[in-house]
Amino acid sequence: MKTNVGGIDRPLRIVAGLALIGLTLSGVIGAWGWIGVVPLATGALGTCPLYSVLGFNTCPMRAGGQR
Repeated sequence: MKTNVGGIDRPLRIVAGLALIGLTLSGVIGAWGWIGVVPLATGALGTCPLYSVLGFNTCPMRAGGQR
């Protein structure tokens, strides 16, 4: 898969995912908080299948081409 998540988008996804999972584990929010696995995984892997379908790319370009 091509990297299409970068810049500020990537760390924000990781933080949001960890926050949702943490709130779920502490009992503050319900089981729906496990959806935090999705932004955590897409941020950690640097690729988002939905971005691919929609043609989005927040990853900065390198001088030699895309990452």
